[in-house]
Amino acid sequence: MIKVAVVGTNGLAQYIANGIATQTSHQFVVLSRRPSPGLTARGWQVLQVDYSNSADLRFKLAGVDTVISTISGNAQLALIDAAAAAHVRRFVPSEFGGPPSLRPQNDLLDNGRRAAILRLHQHESSGMRFTVFTCGILYERFAPGGMAASQIGLASNIGQEGDYLMDFRRRRAQVPYLNSAGQPATICMTSAADVSRFVIAALDLPSWPREFRLRGERMNVREVVSIAEDIQGTSFEISGHTRSSLQDALTYARAVGDRARETRVHHLIATAEGRYDFANTNLNQLVSVQPESFRAWLLRVWSPVT
Repeated sequence: MIKVAVVGTNGLAQYIANGIATQTSHQFVVLSRRPSPGLTARGWQVLQVDYSNSADLRFKLAGVDTVISTISGNAQLALIDAAAAAHVRRFVPSEFGGPPSLRPQNDLLDNGRRAAILRLHQHESSGMRFTVFTCGILYERFAPGGMAASQIGLASNIGQEGDYLMDFRRRRAQVPYLNSAGQPATICMTSAADVSRFVIAALDLPSWPREFRLRGERMNVREVVSIAEDIQGTSFEISGHTRSSLQDALTYARAVGDRARETRVHHLIATAEGRYDFANTNLNQLVSVQPESFRAWLLRVWSPVT
């Protein structure tokens, strides 16, 4: 049995905390900036923290074996420093997306992730190891209300329904240009609930690599839209983008100062460049988690709505 700190109170953090509480004998605490009476009512230990107070952070992390972070920016950097000082054994940074190795320099979508990885490397000499859980795109991007409905990606400019690739309710899709091989871009996808199940199952593995790759599905973007069309029973209005049309859209968004639109366009470019794709997994094979298919998930979450 180990003690885990789940950091943050968004939807993914709640999935992970609930899974630890109901499926394991591990101890856990939830670290939150604000009081969370709803989580406390579940019987969870919620510790309010101030990320600008390093001594407080170290105190709250005393005795913790594994930190699972779902926060970003300077708060996560402070968390990393405090975890190393508190002799935490392993740290899971807030990645949960495409492979970090595919992230370019000066990436608009970075959101402090590169700095966090660099800081984690710097602290390895203290004995704290870290592991990234790479899961591709979250199914929740296509949910009613988007990721925001699950309290995920609230500050991402791409958390609302229809912000990425496909608007299921309005039967529309924006498909990026073909990849360098002349084929539709391929993406890996996993539901947030299944990501949490994989993370929880990994807690009992004897060793962790630098990166765990897991997924529910791997398919090209045309297949994603095709599944949605099949469920809806009608064709979608599909806007196909070329490399130049997306670059024009990016230029326009910057010219008018529309940061949200700029972010959405960048996600389509990143999709076309294969940044959410990985051919092989190394965690699916090690645990008994059977992830939900995208078709089954999409049908389930939209069946009460459509």
